[in-house]
Amino acid sequence: MTRRIDTDVAIIGAGLVGSSAALRLRRMGFLVALLDKGFCGAQASGVNYGGVRRQARPPEQLPLSQRSHAIWPRLKALIGIDGEFLRSGHLKLARTEADMASLESYASRVASFGLDLELVGHNQLRERFGISGHVVGGSFCPGDGHANPRLVASGFAAAARRAGVEVLENTAVIGAMKSSNGFALEAGGVSLRARVVINSAGAWADTFARDFGEPVPLQRTYPSIVVTEPLAPFLGVNIGMEGGGIYARQVTRGNFILGGERALPLENPDYSRPRSDGVLAIMQRASGLFGGLRHAHAIRFWSGTEGTMPDNNPVIGPSSTTPGLIHAFGFSGAGFQIAPGVGDVLAELVRDGRTSTPIEPFAIGRFKQAGTDKQ
Repeated sequence: MTRRIDTDVAIIGAGLVGSSAALRLRRMGFLVALLDKGFCGAQASGVNYGGVRRQARPPEQLPLSQRSHAIWPRLKALIGIDGEFLRSGHLKLARTEADMASLESYASRVASFGLDLELVGHNQLRERFGISGHVVGGSFCPGDGHANPRLVASGFAAAARRAGVEVLENTAVIGAMKSSNGFALEAGGVSLRARVVINSAGAWADTFARDFGEPVPLQRTYPSIVVTEPLAPFLGVNIGMEGGGIYARQVTRGNFILGGERALPLENPDYSRPRSDGVLAIMQRASGLFGGLRHAHAIRFWSGTEGTMPDNNPVIGPSSTTPGLIHAFGFSGAGFQIAPGVGDVLAELVRDGRTSTPIEPFAIGRFKQAGTDKQ
């Protein structure tokens, strides 16, 4: 038998963006159905590195990032858990003088956004942060931090369910079309009618965008994350590297979470597996920076599937072809920190038709304007 659901808002994709939007909308009084082809938060939202950073984002993302920045310290009140969020600070390292010049230029460009960036020299890196490798300096953002994505992603979905959201896991949307009074969706034994649809389907969102005449050049990427055995505490900040190659954080249990390589997709591109040489490369780079990691054991590693856009900016905002359809996807490996703020923005778009946070740079129409809609 097909179950019939009538709702105000149907959200496709129960990652952190979709779940946070569902929670906010329900608390505004809307009826909400949250659908996922698998489990809530099991894709990019739950398997990422866990960096909660504003530093190094494109300036056009910073108003949205700042909005989210105010939400993270309130997780306990918002979803019932703190998600192991720590405001540790984020330290971006420079290997070369050119990298350091890039960090200095970025600090100057974003000075008006209130990130309070502090440029740090080589000697200070060793004295303050215990960095022993060959780096010339860095940029420190004291208000940034890190959290546990497994807890946060599922925590938002659980809070949405408690608030009264209809959460449908293992329910893949197999058809979505505009109807006379909204949208009709078919999803594995469920037939939904909704006034508004939010497309937050992550690496699979391009399919739904294309169905409504808005093809986008989304690509799939597969991050590779490594976890070490618990070690004595010696790293108190979240580390990144200008130009990429390594990111690292130490959790309160002592384990290091490390990344900086891509995994390989499997025959089914929904899934991937880490490369053994990639895991070794991550450990070697990290041990070059931190002497305490030179004899550490990697105890597990994993990957996931992320949706990446060519300009590294997400798609956020109303459809350019279909009234009532709103997109939010393509966060290019940097969606964890801004997701709660995106959820607030999506809820405002549903309720008010506009948002107080600038999102014009993220319009889906930018790809058509650039002539990339045929990709």
